Order: sequence, then structure tokens, then C-alpha cells
Amino acid sequence: MRTPAGAFIIVAIMLFLDWYVLMALKTVTSGASHKTRGVIFAIYGIISILALVGFLVFIFTGPDFLPKRIRTYLFATAMGLFLAQFLAAIFFLVDDLRRLLQWGAGKLFFNNTEGAQMNDEGISRSVFLSWLGLAAGGTLFGSLLYGFSNKYNYQVKRIKLPFKNLPEGFDGLRIVHFSDVHSGSFTNKHAVARGVEKIIRENADLIIFSGDLVNDRATEMQDYMDIFSEVKAPMGVYSTFGNHDYGDYVSWPIKGVTKEQNLKDLAKVHTQLGWHLLMNEHVVLSRGGDEIALMGIENWSAKARFPKYGRMDKAYAGTESYPFKILISHDPSHWDAQVRPLYPDVDLTLSGHTHGMQFGIEIPGFKWSPVQYVYKEWDGLYEEGAQKLYVNPGYGFIGYPGRVGILPEITVIDLVKA
Repeated sequence: MRTPAGAFIIVAIMLFLDWYVLMALKTVTSGASHKTRGVIFAIYGIISILALVGFLVFIFTGPDFLPKRIRTYLFATAMGLFLAQFLAAIFFLVDDLRRLLQWGAGKLFFNNTEGAQMNDEGISRSVFLSWLGLAAGGTLFGSLLYGFSNKYNYQVKRIKLPFKNLPEGFDGLRIVHFSDVHSGSFTNKHAVARGVEKIIRENADLIIFSGDLVNDRATEMQDYMDIFSEVKAPMGVYSTFGNHDYGDYVSWPIKGVTKEQNLKDLAKVHTQLGWHLLMNEHVVLSRGGDEIALMGIENWSAKARFPKYGRMDKAYAGTESYPFKILISHDPSHWDAQVRPLYPDVDLTLSGHTHGMQFGIEIPGFKWSPVQYVYKEWDGLYEEGAQKLYVNPGYGFIGYPGRVGILPEITVIDLVKA
């Protein structure tokens, strides 16, 4: 929320949460020495002030006011503390509701001396719930701080996908799929290059990038062209646009560049990288004497706040006779909303977009992230009948400069004849 009125409302909420957590800190440290309490309150005060300043700097200054790294971490600290305090406040609120009900019951049902004494002294705050709230909020805040170190911790995930109708010539085809680079968020070029080296080492036959190369502007790729131009494969590198690539989230013109020109410049970036940008179209891939169709569409989302620029009808036209079809579509909500019901012969869809919210839990047999309450398909493999969808949780990051639980991923897909 970038309007001054909205900013003042958020500042007011932040100040209230600061006070609310401070009251809980006073409760749990009531038995500590005066010096210990002073140190605890001072540390909390410094973190709170830093978070508030970080938020105000982000709202009321331009992107060039501070170095990108400092600006990013200030805002992330502010939002991390806000979320941690909000979580802690839920426990404090439960405790305050308990105190209110207990006080009300004393007023209504106790008329004797004991009841009057209870009412006069009031109902003390629960040390247990205060500790519980502080522990929950502290754990979340600590996790978010730790997650700063994970943003370039690229994981290679391997998966074999069997298909009955896969032509013999494509049996064993290796695809590397990555998504959501968000080059405008990067601050460590060497770390980014290490991830690209992992892509190259897989010796893929085909490489697919499923959108969001930048946050907003084509110029964000200037410092990374030499790195990503190394991404090559014998059968080609194919890409498409994601919702951020259109520049819908900033005000244009920027430094004399219009939104329309920025989109053209970004298309040129794909070309200069040696990538084949698929804009509502398809290509035919040949291998071992067989042919399959590879389609790519512009962003198409079933969620109202994201655009529907994609034209599946244009990309699909002419592919009817090919026995196997792969689709690149940035937003995974497209799969359930249009691909499955209207194009049942699209065998494999490759998407990104969700980032796994850059926060969650992913262990063998269990996977969770808050984003799953918005997106039914949000990370990994999904199957319905003969159709399959793979959602890559992203190579880069945006907003929060880190990852907790859901790490950046390079997906290696081996297609096999069932």
C-alpha cells in the first residue's frame, strides 16, 4: 500500500503491535532483575524502531534512495517483525478475551467479598500464553531472518514422468525446467551464476523457462545477460512471459521508457539470450524420427488480480495431429481452469508463479505452505487422468529476500515411455 493514508494506517498498526508485545514482555520478565529487563526492552526497542524506519523508507523514498541490498533488507525486516508480532498478538488476544470473560463473570455472578476483591485486583495476564505468543512470534521472526541465507540455495529436483503416448523417439528426453528468475531482486551475481552452472551440468536435451524473468523492467537483466546466455540445450531453450514481465505493477514511463517499449525490450532480451520466446504459439520438436508439439502462451490466470493475456486457442491451433503435447504456462491456475477441461490432449504443462510463497515446509511425505489456500496446485507434480502439471517453485525471489522451507529449484524431468 503506497498511498500516504494507507501508510499511516499501517504505521498505527505497527505501533499498536509494538505496545502489545511490550506488555507481554513485561509479564514474562516480571521476575527478572532490573538490568536484565532493561537489556531485553532495549533490544526489542531497537528492532522495532529499525522495522518502522525500514517501512517508512520503503514507502516514502524512491528505489535509488538507498543501495538495493540495504533497502530490501530494511523492508524485509519490517514485514518480518510485523508478521511475527501479528502471530504473537493472536495468543495475547486469546488471553485478553479470557481475562475479559473472567472479569465479566466476576461482575455478574459474584456479589460477596471474595468476588469484590477479585474485581478490584483485576485478572492478571497469563504468563503461559504470553510465553507461548512470544515463542511463536520469535520462531517466525527467527525463521525469516534465517531464510535470508537460503535465497541462493538452489536445489536440483529430479523426476521421471511416464506417458503411454510418448513417441519412441522421445523416450528418455531430458528437460530442465526453471521459472521466476526475478533478476531485479538479485544482489549476488556469483551466487546466481552457481545456480546456472547447475542447470548447465544437467546436459538437458531441452530447457524450458516458464516466465517472470524480471520484476518489472527489462533493464534489470543488464548485469545478468552474460550468465543466463550460457543456458543452452541441443533442442533449444524455450520461454514465455509471466505476470511480472508486463510491468503492470509500476508507473510508466520510467526514465523515458514506456510500458509498451519495455515489453518489446524484454522480448529482445530473450532473443539476445538465445531463448525462443513463445507468445501464444507452438513449435514442433523432432527427435529419433518422431515429432511432438511444444506450446507456450502469455500469462493466463484464473485469479482475478492477475492478467489473462494468453491465447490458448492460437497456441493450440495446428497441434491436433501430434501425438504428444507440452505446454508452457506461467500460472498453474490455468491448468484446472482451461487446459484440463478444454484441451484434454495436452499431456504435460509446466508452470511456476507461486514461489511456494518462499515459505513453508517440504519434507518427504509432507508439504505445506500458506499459498496452498490460494492455489490448489502450487509446488511439484499434479496428475489428473493422463494429464500432468509440474509447478516449479522458482529460481529467484521477490519481496522477501529469502526462502524458508521452500527452496529455489531447478527441475530435471526425464520423459519415459510407459
